[in-house]
Amino acid sequence: MLARMPVRPATTDDVDALAALAAVTFPLACPPGSTAADQQEFIAAVLSPERFAGYVEDPARAVLVADEDGTLTGYTMLVEGEPADDDVRTALTVRPTIELSKCYVHPDHHGAGVAHTLMAASVDEGRRRGAAGMWLGVNQQNARARAFYERSGFTVVGTKHFTVGSRVEDDYVLERAL
Repeated sequence: MLARMPVRPATTDDVDALAALAAVTFPLACPPGSTAADQQEFIAAVLSPERFAGYVEDPARAVLVADEDGTLTGYTMLVEGEPADDDVRTALTVRPTIELSKCYVHPDHHGAGVAHTLMAASVDEGRRRGAAGMWLGVNQQNARARAFYERSGFTVVGTKHFTVGSRVEDDYVLERAL
C-alpha cells in the first residue's frame, strides 16, 4: 500500500533534519561520473542547515516536507519568479512559472508514494502562488527521476548546465502546465 503521509511547510525547526536528508538524497541524483568530493562541496555550499534556514524564511520559496511521525522522509522546494538562466528562460513556454528546485525522497521510502504525495502538494502550492507552469532541471543520466517527472506530467523542453563542485553537468529542462 502506498504511503499517505502528511506534507506540510517546513519550519526553522526542520533545518537540521532537512540538511541531513539532503546529504543522503542529493548524491543519489548525481551522475556516475560525479565525485564524492564534488557532491560534498555542493552539499556544504547549497544544502547546509544555514542555507535551509534561509530557504524556509524566503517568501519567494516554499519548502514542503513529508513528515512521518516526526521523521522527514522527503522534501521539495519551489522557487517563484522568472528563471535567471538564459537557456531555461528561452525553453519555457508557460508563464507565470515556478521552479521545482528540489524533489527528494529518502531511499528507504522509494516506491512508497512519498514522491507522488510531495509532487501533488507542490503542484497545489504552485497554483496557490499563481503559477500557470512549473519547471525543473534533471540530470540527463538520471533515468529514474526523468521517468517520475514524465509520469507527473512534465515534458522535456530544453537543456541547461548545472555545476556540482568542479563538474558541469548536462540537465534537461522539463515543464508542465498547472
